Amino acid sequence: MAFYKYEAKDKEGKIYEKTAEAHSRYDIYALIREEGGTPVSIHEVRKINLFASFENLFGNVKADQKINFAKNLGLMMDAGLSVTRALSVMSRQSKRKAFKVLLTDIENDVSKGETLSAALGKRPKVFSALFVSMVKAGEESGNLSGSLNIVASQMEKTHLLVKKVRGALIYPGIIITVMLIIGGLLLIFMVPVMTETFEGIGAQLPLSTRILIGLSDFLIANTILVLGGLMLLVLGGIAFFKSAMGHRVVDIIVLRIPVIGEIIKEFESARTTRTLSSLLSAGVEIIAAMDTTLEVIQNHLYKKVLKKARSAVEKGEPISTVFAENSRIYPLFVGEMMAVGEETGKISEMLMNVATYYEGEVDQKTKDLSTIIEPILMIIIGIGVGFFAISMLAPTYSLVDYI
Repeated sequence: MAFYKYEAKDKEGKIYEKTAEAHSRYDIYALIREEGGTPVSIHEVRKINLFASFENLFGNVKADQKINFAKNLGLMMDAGLSVTRALSVMSRQSKRKAFKVLLTDIENDVSKGETLSAALGKRPKVFSALFVSMVKAGEESGNLSGSLNIVASQMEKTHLLVKKVRGALIYPGIIITVMLIIGGLLLIFMVPVMTETFEGIGAQLPLSTRILIGLSDFLIANTILVLGGLMLLVLGGIAFFKSAMGHRVVDIIVLRIPVIGEIIKEFESARTTRTLSSLLSAGVEIIAAMDTTLEVIQNHLYKKVLKKARSAVEKGEPISTVFAENSRIYPLFVGEMMAVGEETGKISEMLMNVATYYEGEVDQKTKDLSTIIEPILMIIIGIGVGFFAISMLAPTYSLVDYI
């Protein structure tokens, strides 16, 4: 539904202006005819709604909601419910307004004769190309519920994998950020008090103490400048990383970081193989499956390999050769298993086995990473606290010589 502002002539030739809500301009034309008028102009307008804006900001459909949507829709269809009735049931059960509105809109589209895949495809910000392709394949094969179950499983595995990787990387970032904030507060509020004491007695200060005092004086004298610089640095960093060039730089850097680079390689390998396996097992043609996988993968280096693989398929060449030639990006095991799958005619099964293997590897390595990071962080924190303590306490002990 949208809001339209229109002008029309009544039977006496007078022009009047109104605003109405309708599905399309054709509904406005029908409304004007019912009023006995003649349309002059019709313009779509946006009605300002603070609550709706709030919903747009904080009511986005989350990954777990989409997973539950696929699972529940598949279960209801297995139980014999039609798509529209299943959508209606889920809409009534939903407690989140944004998701309830989404389900109602999809139900309306399907009720008008659209396929479920077409209705989902009209909402690309909510449903990925993978989701839509799987649903379309299910409709064409007559096994929509099976395709929904597959896509729910695929999304769930990917979602859990992303959470584990993010959790392993976010933890040290939070600790280091808190440490820097506490250090800044100590430099601004505690060090000046100690500095006054040292200056009053005239004690000879060691180098580490003079460094801390210099940092403290600089922060106090340029607090606004430092905070402004940090803010600009953060905003500039965010803008850079969101740009195409920033994405490319990050894609290259993360793969070269020890331990983390290996986790990223295995994570991308798992996501690629699971996506391809899910699509192929649902009956999607290999070219279409490669196109959809290209949209799912974000790292441009992996996209480049997939594009080469797609070209190889179009030429009638095996895709395993392309993956084997790019072992710096995809581990050699991926190409070898693909080759076995092509030889045996069970490439979908082999890809799923590869995905399961690397998901297990990523799971274990993220746990190991957390175990390794904790003592490293403790050492870093210890060094920082020790440096600060020695810098402040060393002059204190020397005060005995001046008493």
